[in-house]
Amino acid sequence: MAEGDPAVFSATALPADPRLLPTVTNGYLGTRVFRDILHVGGVYNGAAGDTHRADVPSPLSVRMAVPGAGSTAESFTLNTRTGTFSHTIQCAGYVATQQLYAHHSLVHLMAFRVTIQRLDPSTQPITVQLQTQFVPRSQDLDLTPGPDFQGAHYIYGQTLVPEVEGGPRPTVHMLWTPIPPSLTLGGEDREQSWEFLTAVAESEEEAKRSYSEGLSLMATGPLLRSHTRVWDLLCRGCSVALDGPLSLQQALQGCLYYLLSAIPPQDSPGFRFHGISPGGLSNGSRGEDYWGHVFWDQDTWMFPNILLFYPRAARAILEYRIRTLEGATCNAREQGYRGAKFPWESAATGREVCPEEIYGAQEIHVTGDVLMAFEQYYCTTQDQKLFREDGGWELVEAVAQYWCSRMVWSEEEQLYHIRGVMPPDEYHWQVDNSAYTNAVARRSLNFAAEIARDLLLPVPGEWEDCARKLKVPFDAGRKYHPEYDGYSPGEPVKQADVVLLGFPLMHPMSAEVRRNDLEMYEPVTDLAGPAMTWSMFAVGWLELKEVQRAQTQLYKCFSNITEPFKVWVENSDGSGAVNFLTGMGGFLQAILFGYTGLRITRSGLPFNPAFPQDVTKMKISGISYLGNKLDFTITTEETRMEVTEASKDPPASPLEVVLESGQRFPLWEGQSVSFPTAPGWIQRSPT
Repeated sequence: MAEGDPAVFSATALPADPRLLPTVTNGYLGTRVFRDILHVGGVYNGAAGDTHRADVPSPLSVRMAVPGAGSTAESFTLNTRTGTFSHTIQCAGYVATQQLYAHHSLVHLMAFRVTIQRLDPSTQPITVQLQTQFVPRSQDLDLTPGPDFQGAHYIYGQTLVPEVEGGPRPTVHMLWTPIPPSLTLGGEDREQSWEFLTAVAESEEEAKRSYSEGLSLMATGPLLRSHTRVWDLLCRGCSVALDGPLSLQQALQGCLYYLLSAIPPQDSPGFRFHGISPGGLSNGSRGEDYWGHVFWDQDTWMFPNILLFYPRAARAILEYRIRTLEGATCNAREQGYRGAKFPWESAATGREVCPEEIYGAQEIHVTGDVLMAFEQYYCTTQDQKLFREDGGWELVEAVAQYWCSRMVWSEEEQLYHIRGVMPPDEYHWQVDNSAYTNAVARRSLNFAAEIARDLLLPVPGEWEDCARKLKVPFDAGRKYHPEYDGYSPGEPVKQADVVLLGFPLMHPMSAEVRRNDLEMYEPVTDLAGPAMTWSMFAVGWLELKEVQRAQTQLYKCFSNITEPFKVWVENSDGSGAVNFLTGMGGFLQAILFGYTGLRITRSGLPFNPAFPQDVTKMKISGISYLGNKLDFTITTEETRMEVTEASKDPPASPLEVVLESGQRFPLWEGQSVSFPTAPGWIQRSPT
């Protein structure tokens, strides 16, 4: 393990606050290390506003101990290169190591492995205790023991209360290797390892199949090896490396680890993904981390990073929204509108599960945020099947209908208004014409019209009329966007709001207006607000080539990153959600889209790099665009691009780079192209 490796986080003691322990998750199962519960994707208990991730007792809550061993040295390590957490105890004459992981391809499996290695020539038996708080009971599931299976204990049971009356109550089946009180290395042995499996699924058949598969792999070699191999492939497929400060590199690797842990596996056809909550699968028990609900955090803050590297995982996120469309349609109907209104807080059904009514009623921009993710996906993949056959068009149409029905015509202004909303800035509510809400609604309607034309479907005139005539507040005297009708300059703002018009919305405006929006809102945005805010100010200043000002904003995020395992907290005082993937998503966007200037548009991928002084080089591997995988290496002097892989089925679109100067470079698979760093774009080659 290299000294100063930015991808390996080690400590000799654990944080005092257990919420800040690292997490091991795989898109279906998740836990915090040493915690006595785990969670299963999509398994919630409780009705409506009380629905929360069901706590499943965790057989992985095991910790090694060697009482009476005299002088010992302990260390705890999160290795983001292998996707494992380890605890090591070094004693006179031997070392004991426990490695814990959620298997990334066999998503129904979690496991830990204990190894005792003799370091001296003695022949005394060596015993390590295994301490656990595991009890096979749950406050959220009616659990029943079943017969043992292939040496594993077995329990199963349903959640107690459905999310909606008469709705389904998921069943959880769990098999686990019994945990002995201790493990002993015999006097004749130099080294021995023991592996302990936990298999969890929503059917008995799947739980048993997964457990058996784990045993089969163990018979041919360590199960851990099959996990680290898949994790390594995943990480190689989306590597981001900076020549810059170690703290920045560590923050980047930590964000990639926790976000990649949350996505569905790459080769699991038929796997149903249940979305990403702000604190991820490891958190979300009743009363913590927004109870595991899914917000705009997924679609706006996390999704673009996932899409850039793994469009199939991005598609799985969109499929979650398609599956919950019926619930969103009910939400709109209950509020007296047409179409579909996605919930501010979503769980299994798409019905509103926010415990406080005002957010569900007024923070309606989430519906546009969901559709913007669909638009970004379509721009980078041209996957028409999602829309023609897999429910995407029905969702687009329902969102467009909702926005049209949510508007009212102002005779005085001769414009459409959207009244009585809460913008992303939650310090204000019941306001009219939130700039962000209206801009994202306009973008929804424009995309709906564009995709309809691509699918050769009729475009309702109402969509184009509403988009064209929808008010987005603008102060022509001060040349900036007021947050809403009646906003007074200087009023405190909770978080990034109007600055999101520039990115990710790319709402048309001049550089002068973009600067004025940043200048207006930066000093009045709450320093104690949520972590993703400053990354969006950073992107804005990078657009304007104010690189040091951008870095000052980005570095504000560091007060939300805890040591030693780089777990983010929502607010800099430690309050709010932990393992705050939303903040990590914003931070990654500041690097992936901010430093590169990359943007996702209908016609191509514009780029316009801008680095702060303490970053000299950036290499991104695995950017996915129209069936191609691209590598970028950027310095302030030179940019190098290469298509490393082009899909054969369906065939990838041939690409070219066009610089603002007019120079063009074809991008052929396996051939790199380099040019002096300058603005340009990647597009489909006309030949």
